[in-house]
Amino acid sequence: MLHKFHIPVLGLGFSIDTPLKVARYGISSVVSVVDDDLIERMREFHCLQNDMLYHPIAKTEPDARARRITAYLNLLNELVNTQFDDLLRQPFTGENDIDQYFNLLPVSSPIKQGYELMNEYPEGESKQIFGRILKTRMQVGAIDVNIMAKVDKLNFDANGDYAGDENSDALSALRAFAMSDLDSSVVLSAGMNPRLYSYIEKFGDFFPDKNGRLKKRIILKVSDYRSAFIQAKFLAKKGLWVSEFRIESGLNCGGHAFATDGLLLGPILEEFKLKRGEMQEELYALYLGTLLTKGLVCDKMPPQRLSVQGGIGTANENDFLIQHYQLDATGWGSPFLLVPEVTNVDDETLMHLAGATQDDFYLSNSSPLGILFNNFKNSSAERQRLQRIEQGRPGSPCTKKYLCTNTEFTEQPICTASRKYQALKIFELQAAAINDDEYQARYEAITEKVCLCEGLCASVYIKNGLLKPKESTAVTICPGPNLAYFKNIYSLEQMVKHIYGDEDLLKNTNRPNIFINELNLYIDYLKKDIALYVQTLNEKKGKYLIKFKEQLQQGINYYKQLIPKLTNETQAYIENTYRELILSEQQLSLLDL
Repeated sequence: MLHKFHIPVLGLGFSIDTPLKVARYGISSVVSVVDDDLIERMREFHCLQNDMLYHPIAKTEPDARARRITAYLNLLNELVNTQFDDLLRQPFTGENDIDQYFNLLPVSSPIKQGYELMNEYPEGESKQIFGRILKTRMQVGAIDVNIMAKVDKLNFDANGDYAGDENSDALSALRAFAMSDLDSSVVLSAGMNPRLYSYIEKFGDFFPDKNGRLKKRIILKVSDYRSAFIQAKFLAKKGLWVSEFRIESGLNCGGHAFATDGLLLGPILEEFKLKRGEMQEELYALYLGTLLTKGLVCDKMPPQRLSVQGGIGTANENDFLIQHYQLDATGWGSPFLLVPEVTNVDDETLMHLAGATQDDFYLSNSSPLGILFNNFKNSSAERQRLQRIEQGRPGSPCTKKYLCTNTEFTEQPICTASRKYQALKIFELQAAAINDDEYQARYEAITEKVCLCEGLCASVYIKNGLLKPKESTAVTICPGPNLAYFKNIYSLEQMVKHIYGDEDLLKNTNRPNIFINELNLYIDYLKKDIALYVQTLNEKKGKYLIKFKEQLQQGINYYKQLIPKLTNETQAYIENTYRELILSEQQLSLLDL
C-alpha cells in the first residue's frame, strides 16, 4: 500500500461503492456484502451510469445471493480498473486526476517525492521519461469485502426446506467473494464462526501460487491479542494465512461495539507489538505443515500486516500509533461520513452529523443482534421509532430478514426489531405481575430495537435517487463517538491532508487524546453495568465487574508510563493529557464494587 490508511466498512450502504470514489487514488476501502438486494440495485445503478448492459439476477434464481454479490464485485473491479487505466493515460499538467493521485500521497512517500522532483524538470524528454517511470510505481487501492462472521442466517427454499449449510448468509457471501475477479482481502469481523472459517479451505485463491503469492487474502478484525491468535491458529491449521490483523477499539468505534473486559487499546497494541514475531513464527510453522500435506510449497513467510482503527482523530495520533507500535497502517472510518465524495450520506443526515454534539452519539441496545450498537440521536430512524411507539405500533415491518435470529415465539427465526416480535413480547409483558417501573423498563428494552436492514441502506437510496414507492426513508447511521469533534462537511483532499498532517480540521477543538477518550467510554460503560446489576448482583457477575475495573486500572498505569513518550506533541499537551488521565483514574476509583 502506498497510503498509510484505509477506509473501513461503514454500515451496509454508506461505503457500498466507496472503491469507485477512492481506489483510483490508491486508497483501499471495505464494502459490506450483507444485503444482496442492495447490492443488486447498486449493480443496476452503476451499469446504467456507465452505459453498460445490466442482466438482472432474480432472488428466486439458483444461488442468487452469491451470484449477485459476485457480479457486483466484478463490476466494481472492472470500473475501478477502467478508471485507473484512464488516469494512467493522462498527462501531468498539475491539474489532472493523475496529479491529484500524487498530491494525496503522504510526504514520506518515495513516489510523491519523485513526482515533486519531476515537476522541477523543464518540459522535455527527460521529464516525460521520469513521468513514465512514476506511472509504473502507481498502485490501485484494494476493494476489500467485509463479512460479519456470526451474521450467518440459515436459509430455506420456497417449500420451507433447509437450503443447506453452504447457502447460509455468511457462507454464500464468502463463496461470492472467492469466485469474484478481485485480487483483495475478505475482512472477517464480529467473532469466530468455525463453519465459515472451515469453508474458506474449499477455495484455491486463498492458497499460495507457485510464487508464494495469495490472490485472495484474509484480514481478521479483532479486539485483543488472545482472540486474534486463537482464530489465526484455527485458520493456519487449515493452510490459511492471516495477512492482516486489524485491531479495533472495543468502544471507540462505529457500528457494532464489542467491549473487551476492560482491556484498553494501548495495552492491547503493546501486547501485539511484543508478541508479534513469536506469533508469526508459530503460525507459519502450522501453516507450512498443512500446506505440505496439500502438496503446496511456501518458501518464505508471507507478509502479515498490523493495523489499528477506532477513534483516531489527529495526524499526531496517527503517526504515534504507527511509529510506537510498529504498525503498517491505520483505519479512518466515521470521519469519512462527512465527506460526500466518498460515502453515501443523504443531505439531511449529513447536516445533522456536521452539527452534532457529543451527547448526540451514544452506545445503545438497538441492534437486533443483541450486540451494543453506536447510535445517533438525530437520525430519522430514531424519530420514526419513537413515532411508532406513540402510535401504539412499535417495531418495523420485516421485509429483508437478514437479522432474524429469535425463536422465542416462532419455529422459524424472526427479528427482535420486527413488529411481529415486539407485539408478541409486549403481550407477554402485559401478563407479567410486575410494578410500573419494571414494566416501563422492560417495555423500553423491547421497543429500543430498530431495523438495521432498511435503516442502514436508506441513505444510499435517497442520495442516488433510488427510492421505490412506499420504501422507508428512515435512515439509521452508526458513527463512532469521535465524530463529535468534526464539525463541517469536507472534501476527500481535506480529509486525507488532515490524516497526514498537512491540514488540521480540528484546529482549536478541545478534544482529549484517543487513549483518554476510550478510557472514559469504558468507565461510563462500567458505571452503567454496575447500576444495571446493583439489585441482582451474583458472585459470577461480581467477579466479572471487579476484573473489568482492575484491567482498567492496569491500563491507566500503562498510560502513566506512555504519555511522557508522546514526543510528537507539545509539552502543554502532554501535561494536560496526564491531568485528564488522573481525573479519569479518580472517576474509576469512585465506582464501588
